[in-house]
Amino acid sequence: MTIKTGDRIPKTSFSVMTPDGPAVRTSDEVFKGRRVVLLGVPGAFTPTCSNTHLPGFAERVDAFKEKKIDEIAVTSVNDVFVMAAWAKDTGTADRISFLADGSGDFARALELTLDLSERGLGVRSQRYSMLVEDGVVKKLNIEAAPGKADASSAEVLLNQI
Repeated sequence: MTIKTGDRIPKTSFSVMTPDGPAVRTSDEVFKGRRVVLLGVPGAFTPTCSNTHLPGFAERVDAFKEKKIDEIAVTSVNDVFVMAAWAKDTGTADRISFLADGSGDFARALELTLDLSERGLGVRSQRYSMLVEDGVVKKLNIEAAPGKADASSAEVLLNQI
């Protein structure tokens, strides 16, 4: 069943880039005892993700911090090297954490996958935004169409907190 408000984030891990190279960051390290805004996107460097969705969160980091958010993170079914390059390209690595879900394990565990094989992209994450408090989903906004970032926008989530 697709994750919903009130559900606990499943135990999994992400790949993250550090100054020493790729490392593992567990879901507990990200969410346990913390208030985290998480956005899921179909792909790094894709138009809606790069031009609309991610920038909306980057522009509102201070507003989220005022609402006692500990971290804003983005996850995508891309490898850690692609996510690190995307962080660098967008200039947001100092404000947003980039969590690589290279094999799609996290997206599958949430049951928020999106099959874009017809477009040559394979199975990806659906587009969403969520507020997670101490590992429990408090708000969840899933987009109906992957090319839109309306229901899952930073503005919508910020107004829900």
